[in-house]
Amino acid sequence: MKVFKFGGASVKDAAGVRNVANVLRHFPNDDLLIVVSAMGKTTNALEEVVWGFCDGVPVAEKMEALRKSHLTVLAEAAPNDVAAAAELVLHFDRLNTFLKGKPSESVDRDYDQIVSQGEIWSTLIVSTHLKHAGLSNAWVDARTIVRTDDTYRSARVDWDLSERRAGGLLNEVPGSPKRIVTQGFIGFNAEGDTTTLGREGSDFSAAIFAYLLDAESVTIWKDVPGMFNADPKRFPDTKLLSHISYKEAIELSYFGASVIHPRTLQPLQRKNIPLYVRSFVDLAAPGSTIDDRSENDSLIPSFIIKPGQVLLSITPRDLSFIVEENLSGIFGVFAQHGVCINLMQNSAVAFTVCVDNDNRIKPLVLDLRREYEVRWNEELELVTVRHYDEVTLEKLLKGREVLIEQRSRTTARFVVK
Repeated sequence: MKVFKFGGASVKDAAGVRNVANVLRHFPNDDLLIVVSAMGKTTNALEEVVWGFCDGVPVAEKMEALRKSHLTVLAEAAPNDVAAAAELVLHFDRLNTFLKGKPSESVDRDYDQIVSQGEIWSTLIVSTHLKHAGLSNAWVDARTIVRTDDTYRSARVDWDLSERRAGGLLNEVPGSPKRIVTQGFIGFNAEGDTTTLGREGSDFSAAIFAYLLDAESVTIWKDVPGMFNADPKRFPDTKLLSHISYKEAIELSYFGASVIHPRTLQPLQRKNIPLYVRSFVDLAAPGSTIDDRSENDSLIPSFIIKPGQVLLSITPRDLSFIVEENLSGIFGVFAQHGVCINLMQNSAVAFTVCVDNDNRIKPLVLDLRREYEVRWNEELELVTVRHYDEVTLEKLLKGREVLIEQRSRTTARFVVK
């Protein structure tokens, strides 16, 4: 069994859906579990639906646009499939019924019930097209397999329960080779509510299924020919990382490399399952391999630019020292609001953090201001360089104002304007 993951860019339209079938035809004898993300920018659109729903703003127009766009792709990818269209419409009707109700007391819970539908819609379309293309497959709802806790928007997997639920999955799929189409990003908790694994969590889902099924490998299919030492869409002279270790890939993804979700590598490392990053545009491209070999990790510098950052400076009102007791309380507030810290630094009377600037920041600051003075800078970037050299740093920082600088033996990080 191999696990394939196709992201939103690979299924953004009918041509992309048809290309999934083209990729699968190159693996005619392999058992495949295919994890699919929401189409294109669907998750962004559904997030707008969430905020409108929670604020009491009408969202019917946004939902109708999503319904029409998905039905259009289905009609192009699987013409005249009345049953599939009816099933897709049914899922939209269920969500519209939910949206006619009142928001719960938990925005994060409502978020998961709404945003998760993007993966349901896309996988129904992909599975239907594959059948029309002569590629037999079984559509499986990931919410029947991936059991999680109730940490909405960033759920933690219950590995033992999930492994038991996945135990008979392959035996339930008829035919040979076996092909399963399922969703990334989503799971379910003990109450039966849908949960999500964190933004861009479909990579993690692929790793979860690989772990649960003892897969031979995981392949993430991208619109780039592998994993690079920087974003090739932003920098013209990037180099392919043809072979790196799990540890190096974890570091790069943690620091913000967008190719792989940060939580993807650990379950693969635990069972020594290799991860391949390949291009769905150019199947002949060699791609990147991630496994336990580390001899190539430090050959060239890798750099990650993370935009949309805000720098928060937190100071006790009485100018007392920032000590462990303060930090414990501050971290508790961040955890309560689900805000991840990308970089931190403290002085005698200030604790400074760099975080993603999203809708959680204002409520976080309001809570912190009950006990602390809070100041901030917006519209910043976080620059991280692994295996840095001075030539690379000088090039990246030229013309920028550095607000914070941190260096270790292998990694240099800068918050810049």
